[in-house]
Amino acid sequence: MEVLRPQLIRIDGRNYRKNPVQEQTYQHEEDEEDFYQGSMECADEPCDAYEVEQTPQGFRSTVKAPSLLYKHIVGKRGDTRKKIEMETKTSISIPKPGQDGEIVITGQHRNGVISARTRIDVLLDTFRRKQPFTHFLAFFLNEVEVQEGFLRFQEEVLAKCSMDDGVDSSIFQNPKKLHLTIGMLVLLSEEEIQQTCEMLQQCKEEFIKLQELVDRVLERFQASGLIVKEWNTVKLHATVMNTLFRKDPNAEGRYNLYTADGKYIFKERESFDGRNILKLFENFYFGSLKLNSIHISQRFTVDSFGNYASCGQIDFS
Repeated sequence: MEVLRPQLIRIDGRNYRKNPVQEQTYQHEEDEEDFYQGSMECADEPCDAYEVEQTPQGFRSTVKAPSLLYKHIVGKRGDTRKKIEMETKTSISIPKPGQDGEIVITGQHRNGVISARTRIDVLLDTFRRKQPFTHFLAFFLNEVEVQEGFLRFQEEVLAKCSMDDGVDSSIFQNPKKLHLTIGMLVLLSEEEIQQTCEMLQQCKEEFIKLQELVDRVLERFQASGLIVKEWNTVKLHATVMNTLFRKDPNAEGRYNLYTADGKYIFKERESFDGRNILKLFENFYFGSLKLNSIHISQRFTVDSFGNYASCGQIDFS
C-alpha cells in the first residue's frame, strides 16, 4: 500500500483513510485490543451525517452494533474506549458482553460526540472486515437435471483427465450443494439476518433483469457493510471443482485470511492442472433450470436435502 494512496473506508457516504502501519502489528494477539492508536483520520471534518440528540445534559448519539464487536470498542483493559473518551471529551456506554443493545455516546459538545461516533464506526467497520464469512447469497442449483449433468461432467473429466496433475474425484463439489454465488456475507446477529431478508425483498421489488438484480443486490449489501467490497459487478458462478474438497469434503470454496478473533492466517492452496479440462469441457452442458429464489445460506451447515441451510429467501415465482 502506498503512503500517498492509503486504504479508504466508506461509512454512511463519507470516506475515511486508515494508517496502513496498524495492519502490520495486528497479527499478534497481544496487540489486538490496542489496535486503536488514533490511526484513523477523517478525510473531511465532522458534519451532520449522524443523528445527534440534544439533551438537558448536552448531546447524545447511539450506535447499533453486534455484541460480538463490542470488545473491539472497549479494547484491552478498556484502553480503546478510554482513549476515545479522553480525546473527544465524551462518555461511551457499551452493553456487557453477550447482551444486545446500543452503544451510547454522550458529551457536552456536539462535535465531540460526532468525533467519537466517527471513530467507533471506523473501528466497527475495520473489525467486521476481519470476521470470517458466516453466510452467502446464492441461487440453489438443486434441480435433478443439473445435478445429473454435474455427475456426468465428473465422470467424463475423470475418464479423460485423471492423469493430469492433481485431478481426481476428491476435488469435485457435492452435487447437492451446487449453487450460484452472488456474494459472501458477515452476519453477526439475528437482527442482521432479518435486515438481509428485508433488503432482498426491496431488491426483488425494484429490479427485474437477472444481471441488474444481482449487481444491485451486491451494491446494496456493500453499502450496508454486510458484504465487503471486492468487485463492482457480480460474475455468477458455481464451484464444481476445488482442491479444498480433497482434505475436507465439507470444505467451502472460499476462506478468510482472519480468524474469528482477528488473527491473520496463511493457507497455501493446493493446485491442480485444469488445462485439459478447460479445453475439453469449455462448452459442457449441465442442464437448465429456473432461478426462482435467492437464499441466505449459512456456511458449514446442511439441511435435510443435503444442501446448505437457508436462513431466509425471496421467491420470484
